[in-house]
Amino acid sequence: MASGSHFKKLRVMLAVAAIVALTGCASTSGYNDPRDPIEGFNRVMFEFNDALDRVLIKPLAKGYRAVMPSPVDKGITNFFSNLDDVGSAINNLLQFKLKRSASDVGRIVVNSTVGILGFIDVASNMNLEKTGEDFGQTLGVWGVGPGPYIVLPIFGPSGGRDVIGMAADWITDPVTHVNPVEVKNSLIFIRAVDKRADLLGASRVVEEAALDKYEFMRDAYIQKRESDVNDGNLMFEDEDIDFAL
Repeated sequence: MASGSHFKKLRVMLAVAAIVALTGCASTSGYNDPRDPIEGFNRVMFEFNDALDRVLIKPLAKGYRAVMPSPVDKGITNFFSNLDDVGSAINNLLQFKLKRSASDVGRIVVNSTVGILGFIDVASNMNLEKTGEDFGQTLGVWGVGPGPYIVLPIFGPSGGRDVIGMAADWITDPVTHVNPVEVKNSLIFIRAVDKRADLLGASRVVEEAALDKYEFMRDAYIQKRESDVNDGNLMFEDEDIDFAL
């Protein structure tokens, strides 16, 4: 009965989000952050995603955390992290960061063999750096601007550049090429729940600390992506810095 109630709430949220989103772009008065020109629409999508998380995704993550033994949970996280290194190696190569690409390849080889398909992260103990590059970062290194901030349904915070990058990341993701489709979908589901379970502590901190959760998440995302593109070095334009108290 509880799960049926959850799905009824989910259907209602989807209907409301669809109706409001149609008018969200037109109702942007009062918003003036140039990085976020469709803030009205984005706030609607943010609220929808937040409600979806509370009703469905977060309870699944909590249940997963409750029943999954810690070593198994860690092994699953390592397994998917090892798969992520494939795309990272490709993107480092596209950015001509050959040493970092070699590190990613080394991680894949070591963790896929000695680490038993990646369930044990042996490579980190061998000082093989995990770089975590994606195609959105590659486009940034190539000089493509971040584009407008966008909140995607289900996927969450993104930007014009990162939306394009997601398509390339999907192609280079080993899970995408798994057959049969039932196994692929199961892997996608497990990865999503495992990732959300790993973020339970962080989401609690955000909920307790942020006065405006939307602005907090937007600013954190934009700053993180800038840091990612510049390998941890934040670049600021003088006019973007406001020292007023």
